Amino acid sequence: MTDADSHADRPTTPQRDLRVHPSILSADFTDLAAEVRRISTADAVHVDVMDNHFVPNLTLGLPVVERLAQVSALPLDCHLMVEAPDRWAPEYAEAGAQGVTFHAEAAAAPVRLARELRRLGARAGVALNPATPVEPWFDLLGEVDMVLVMTVEPGFGGQSFLDVTLPKIRRLRAAISAAHLQVAVQVDGGVSAATVGRAAEAGADVFVAGSAVYGQEDAAAAVDDLRARARAALDGTSGG
Repeated sequence: MTDADSHADRPTTPQRDLRVHPSILSADFTDLAAEVRRISTADAVHVDVMDNHFVPNLTLGLPVVERLAQVSALPLDCHLMVEAPDRWAPEYAEAGAQGVTFHAEAAAAPVRLARELRRLGARAGVALNPATPVEPWFDLLGEVDMVLVMTVEPGFGGQSFLDVTLPKIRRLRAAISAAHLQVAVQVDGGVSAATVGRAAEAGADVFVAGSAVYGQEDAAAAVDDLRARARAALDGTSGG
């Protein structure tokens, strides 16, 4: 048997679609339209919505999302860190967000909410805080398009990546693969050039980065660099 034959007999693993969603929480709020243009190479804009109740911080709300949807050339990925997402999440889908993620810890009827978001034409995501187990969601993975594993405690940007979340990401990726589902695994918190590879190796394929993108002079190049480092980690190379 030739080397070519032996390679041909090996099972192939589909290449994961790696996406970078910069968080405008780290952007200049005085000109968000311009800040979105700075990340032209990104796959979506990550919009952190906090209500000062579910988390101890207050950020953007529905009126800003409605306006962003009108001016952004990129899709909006809204992460709702709010109480009563069953009430508010559908309104973000109606406002133009292509993806709406709610927290498992806050939703009263998460399956019903996910189905309502999909009915409205948005991708439904569920977010899990670092201490929230992922196993209860294994039988419900078919109800969502994405699972967001928080790699910091939600509420504030600039925190360090929590490596203790990596085993949870691995278990989640294994469950998705075993069920033959097309469910994205997003990580949010402390994602940088130094940590994106570890997250990718564990099973993440959507990376939310704030200061690692907006803190750079060339934000678009920073997006490309993060994506390349994630791909290099999956390919088994150093990534530079």
